[in-house]
Amino acid sequence: VQLQASGGGSVQAGGSLRLSCAVSGRTLSRHTIGWFRQAPGNEREIVANIRRSGSGGATYYADSVKGRFTISRDNAKNTLYLQMNNLKFEDTAVYYCAVAERHLARLMTRAGDYDYWGQGTQVTVSS
Repeated sequence: VQLQASGGGSVQAGGSLRLSCAVSGRTLSRHTIGWFRQAPGNEREIVANIRRSGSGGATYYADSVKGRFTISRDNAKNTLYLQMNNLKFEDTAVYYCAVAERHLARLMTRAGDYDYWGQGTQVTVSS
């Protein structure tokens, strides 16, 4: 299983970026998939996830990004996206995409819930 994340960069506060995560080896529609981020000195934290299609494809967002970020999935391209608008300085981090093998009834917001990870892409927001 390979995950290739891209789309990070440097933007000013208020700007936008779209992250992509191309996945091979797993069909994304059959898995819960998510975006995490990790800032220096901090633990890896959930940004958003989207449930497998068989569970309705529900989405979850961390409170800090609600209304600004949108997670989506292109099943034809087997690619995960994260549209980030109105970026803030505190969004600066390395962003990781992840795929889970298990299907849990709870929200699956823990890094340990996921089995496969992308290499990370740096997002830097200047104030």
